[in-house]
Amino acid sequence: MLDLSTLDYDKGGGLVTVVTQDARSGAVLMVAHADRDALERTLATGEMHYRSRTRGLWHKGETSGNVQRVVSLSADCDGDAVLARVLPAGPACHTGAVSCFGEDALGADVLGTLDATIARRVTARSGSGERGPGDADDDAGDRSLTGEPAPSYTQRLLGDRNLRLKKIGEEAAELVTACADGDASRAAEEGADLLYHALVALHGAGVTLDDVRRVLATRAERGAGRVQNPWTTAGEIRRGSPT
Repeated sequence: MLDLSTLDYDKGGGLVTVVTQDARSGAVLMVAHADRDALERTLATGEMHYRSRTRGLWHKGETSGNVQRVVSLSADCDGDAVLARVLPAGPACHTGAVSCFGEDALGADVLGTLDATIARRVTARSGSGERGPGDADDDAGDRSLTGEPAPSYTQRLLGDRNLRLKKIGEEAAELVTACADGDASRAAEEGADLLYHALVALHGAGVTLDDVRRVLATRAERGAGRVQNPWTTAGEIRRGSPT
């Protein structure tokens, strides 16, 4: 865990910058500051504490319940900033948003962005959501005789259980063939296709990428033969955080 004596508090007038990141998704949740006292309390309790020049010392989630359980703390190369990887119990932003940086921060990688797009398709099928940025791309050149956009490919898969399960089998077979042939380029393409169709099928079963991440996190800890986070049990990671 982080050695607090190695941090440069003087550069920031007694404070270091803290970048708080969701340990499962990689999404940046917020940026705040902390002094040594706040970091000592963080280490002692296993939950994030910060220092604000206006609020003073504050425990994230003390009032709202949206605490942030610490997974790891790491200093940057200059020692004046800290990366805090956490398991959030709720939104990080005072507005109620998951991240202070909005929806864009939640797609921490291309896989997360793809998962979010599929989730929007699920919401659109239920009739309770609006189309998001880039949604029209799926419908390009695919319109009904009435001129209205036809259902996107993802929506067609979501609406046809047999089709989406069939596609997983087809894409898996194509990936096996590419790997057997030693064709790296084709294997990457087929792997991408399989991941996409698997995510759609998971959403069709009510499972998200974050659910898969939780399972992987639990398995990683079991494989290490110990709980890597001194404050969080594997069971807590598996169950996820309450909202």
